[in-house]
Amino acid sequence: MPSTVDALANLPLRDDLVGLHPYGAPQLDVPVLLNVNENTFGVPADVHAAIVAAVDAAAQGLNRYPDREFTELRTNLARYLGHGLTPDQLWAANGSNEVLQQILQAFGGPGRTAIGFPPTYSMYPLLASGTGTRYVTAPRDAAYTMTPDATARAVRDSGANIVFLCSPNNPTGTALGLEVVEAVYEAGKDSRAIVIVDEAYGEFAQEGTASALTLLPGRPRLLVSRTMSKAFALAGARIGYLAAAPEITDALRLVRLPYHLSAITQAAANAALTHAATLLSNVEAIKVQRDRIVVELQRLGLTPAPSDANFVFFTGLEDPHRVWEGLLAAGVLIRDVGIPGSLRVTAGTEEETTLFLSALKNLL
Repeated sequence: MPSTVDALANLPLRDDLVGLHPYGAPQLDVPVLLNVNENTFGVPADVHAAIVAAVDAAAQGLNRYPDREFTELRTNLARYLGHGLTPDQLWAANGSNEVLQQILQAFGGPGRTAIGFPPTYSMYPLLASGTGTRYVTAPRDAAYTMTPDATARAVRDSGANIVFLCSPNNPTGTALGLEVVEAVYEAGKDSRAIVIVDEAYGEFAQEGTASALTLLPGRPRLLVSRTMSKAFALAGARIGYLAAAPEITDALRLVRLPYHLSAITQAAANAALTHAATLLSNVEAIKVQRDRIVVELQRLGLTPAPSDANFVFFTGLEDPHRVWEGLLAAGVLIRDVGIPGSLRVTAGTEEETTLFLSALKNLL
């Protein structure tokens, strides 16, 4: 029987997809799962009850199509984000990945270029290839940070039509200064570049780290994407969204699938946003464990990157795969992101963090 690879090679796949691998982390059944940056605290009981009630009510009308404009959801998202945003500036889809895909469908495509700054979110090049968009990269510095001048120069030199700025960055956890976003936006003026600031982990930012939401007024080419998967503990619900100028949301209407957000998804999201304070109550506890991990890794002689996210990226390992396997044998799954000498771990509960740190200490 032919292997999956051989069978795929026998299909008339698009040339630019040949040899690519699908996105995905290992899904293994172990006691402590700290590899995909989920919120391990789970959904609080009262919010769970509210979501169940909302979904039950929505289920009674499943013979009808959902609100195509998801008006209530856009209103609730605008209220949650603040910053003077109005519902016509909000857009939502099935996870922030679909939001990003729709942006590429509207503004990318054959003959257009997107630029990213690796190491960064590995879906960017996959989303580009899926929409026929050329993807180019420019390096970060040794500490995985980005400066306004170097980043702006890379954008100008590439002539990029779409710019991916991930802040806090995945997998490193490092945040961008707003001066970088401002410089990139100006650098993309000639190519009319769409500048995406991916703030999937924005709620976990350190005190004093400003959001790119503050830069939206007067910048119609600037988009800020978020998700409810992380801070809201709703990874299984698949709800992502963005804030931008109203004309951006009009552009995305041209490429969305009909009724792309189900009534069930909208109901779950609206119930969650109504209880945002409760859902976000565990964010500070997660940040405590994240900072604890940073301190303890330093004590072990490793080098963690400064993190504004719910995870910690660390270097200094002679054989990261051996460490990854040793942790797995101890019942702790973290992420090998393929960067030499490095691994990434999600900040979980206090108990999960203790188990990770103890297992790591034994291995080292």
